[in-house]
Amino acid sequence: MASSHDAFRLTAQGAAVAEARRRVRARLHEWGIDGELSDDAGLIVSELFTNALRYGDSEKIACAVRLCEGVVRIEVAEQGQGLTVPQPRVAGMDEECGRGLLLVGALSRAWGVTLGEGGRGRVVWAELGPAGDHQ
Repeated sequence: MASSHDAFRLTAQGAAVAEARRRVRARLHEWGIDGELSDDAGLIVSELFTNALRYGDSEKIACAVRLCEGVVRIEVAEQGQGLTVPQPRVAGMDEECGRGLLLVGALSRAWGVTLGEGGRGRVVWAELGPAGDHQ
């Protein structure tokens, strides 16, 4: 099966979250992926972009989406100098934030963090398979 790939960069501002979600879902639609998998990918890219905006200190945020053998891989890269590695945490009942990476983990087959190019910034990635194929 052939693989498909798309990548883009957006200015690090609030409107980038919705634009990234729209672009990823549109590309998946072009590749014949709709329904639950597309919905999950949209949520994941929203969470990863939001975190990159909040914690990344970058002017631009890059996103890559790949489809290979039925697996969708989403990568969101920021070039900031964050001092911590993104980790899921348990948010309090009254907190509005803090559940994003728990959601990413629940919706994806696998996810992780790698250093960006030249050791600057981070790339947070998630892989999704067919509906119901989560960890």
